[in-house]
This record gives sequence, C-alpha cells and structure tokens, in this order.
Amino acid sequence: MELLRDSISMVSLAVLVTAVCARAASSWLRPGLPRLASLLPMVAFLAAAPLAFSSAIIRGLAGFFLGWLGVFKVVLLAVGRGPLDPALPVLPFVFTTALPVKLRCSSTGAAAACRAKSVSLVSCAVKVAVIAAILHVYQYTDQLHLYTRLALYSVHIYCFLDFLLPCIAAAGGALGMDMEPQFDKPYLASSLRDFWGRRWNLVVSDILRPSVYGPVRARAGKAPAVLATFLVSGLMHEVMIYYLTLRSPTGEMTAFFLLHGVCCIAEESCARRWMQWGWRPPPRPVATLLVVVFVAGTAFWLFFPQICREGMEELLLEEWAAVGAFFNDAARKLLQMFT
Repeated sequence: MELLRDSISMVSLAVLVTAVCARAASSWLRPGLPRLASLLPMVAFLAAAPLAFSSAIIRGLAGFFLGWLGVFKVVLLAVGRGPLDPALPVLPFVFTTALPVKLRCSSTGAAAACRAKSVSLVSCAVKVAVIAAILHVYQYTDQLHLYTRLALYSVHIYCFLDFLLPCIAAAGGALGMDMEPQFDKPYLASSLRDFWGRRWNLVVSDILRPSVYGPVRARAGKAPAVLATFLVSGLMHEVMIYYLTLRSPTGEMTAFFLLHGVCCIAEESCARRWMQWGWRPPPRPVATLLVVVFVAGTAFWLFFPQICREGMEELLLEEWAAVGAFFNDAARKLLQMFT
C-alpha cells in the first residue's frame, strides 16, 4: 500500500486492473466456490485500498465506494447475483465495480439503447450553494450549540452525497450508460420504510436486497430479513467509521441501524392494524415531520458521536475548510482568466 499512498491516480489504476481481472475470472468460471476463490484476492484489495489515503474524507469515500459497495458487488458476482455480470462490456463493468452506481438496463438488455438521464443543473447549483454556505458557517462552529452543528452536518452529508452521486451517474451517462437514481427526496418520506427503502441512498438498498434481505426472507421470513439487513448495514457503517477515523468502532452505528430496523417492523405492524381497524393514517405532512424528527433525533444520539469525538470533528472541519479554500482559489483563477 505504500506505493499507492495518497495517489488517487495509482489507486484508480489498480482498481481498474482489479475490475478487469474480476470480469475475466467470472467469464471463465461459473458462479460458485471456484469463482468465489478466484475473486477473493480482488475482494481483499478493494477492502484494503481505502487505507492508502491519509485524508479522512477521501478515505471515507473510498471506503464507501470500494470497501463496502465494491466488495459486496464482487461477492455477489461470485454467486451470480447483483449488478455485475461478465457479459457487460468492459467500461460499464469497471464503472459499476468502482463507483456507487447501478445500470438502469439489465445485462440481457432490450434491443433499444438506454438514454442517459441528465442531472438537474438547478438541483446541483442549489446543493453547491448550500454546501458553500455550510462551509462558511463552519468557521463559527465554536459558537454553535452541539445540536445546531449536528443539524448542519446532516444537511451537509445529504447535499454532498446527492450532488456527488448524480454527477458520477451523469459521467456514466456521458459514456453511454444509463444509471438508476441514488436519492429520491428523502426529506419527503412518509414513513421509515419509505425513507430507507425507496428514498435514501438507493444504491445501498440495491446491494443489500440481493445479498441479505432476499436470502434471509426466503429462509426465515420478512421480519428477520429486515433485522438482518439493518444489522449488516450497521456493521458496514462501523467499518466506514474505521476507514474514516482509523479507530475501533464502538457499536453505536450498529445500535442506530438495529433500532431503525425494529422500528420499521413495528411501523409496518401498526399500519396493518390501523387498516384492519379502519383508522386513517396521519396526514402526509405530519408523517413526514415525524420521520424527520425521529431520524434526526436518533442520528444525533447514535450516528454522529463516533464521528465527533476525540478530535475527529475538528480534523474533518479542517479538511472541509481546505476543500472550500481550494475551490475558492480555483474559482478566483477562472474569473481572472475571463476578465
């Protein structure tokens, strides 16, 4: 890993080679143990690659892209499931392996080509403006109440991901690939099931569904499948915390996701009983407000503490300040070029 340290280009090249090798191995071998054995070195590399970076932000993103999604995609490929298929052309295969995207078209495909879905420039501009405003406010974090800071971090995470992931999908679209959307206005969710299953970070849902939810539901039923899915999500978020902080996880992330899994099961049970009793569900605005309050409250309690303690909050703020300064300097130079 020393050779690759802090070199995005070198790590990207190594990931490219890994994806090509995974495609070749899966083309030669049928799904099963032999294919899994051939892919294990690729899985190990994807899990270790994020540790090549010293920046916590880049390490966290690489951990999400490669250490979680990439590993799960390759393991699913070993058993003949998931978004990867050796029949895919090289470019879509590599793109899907390395990045948090899902092709809209199946590998068997229809005869008609898929059309790329353009990214809303207005939506991107709004999110960039919000992120810029938040980065400016970060200069005064020592004067802000803890919950105010956590609310800012929540908005920052959403805006950053909902800007970055569609831009990656747009890059795939420019290369002729049509991608599934990754977010669907999670702030309008009418229930926890709606939030987690149909609106928030859908690329993760698309990975957990065939790898955890489907197999467990086929053997144990729906409720155990939901709990198992949230448990695996919690454990993988613990891994993301390790990538981000390089510290041992505390279990708070797992508790956060298990709590939400239990609440999703309870919510569905209550909704079913209400229908049986002829009760009407709460008005949509009320339901949405309850979801936002519950997600935010439990996140403040269990999700953010691991990120904010022992100097990690200050380190991340310093890195984001450097990111903001870099783009401010780049914008200033561009303005000078055109004036």
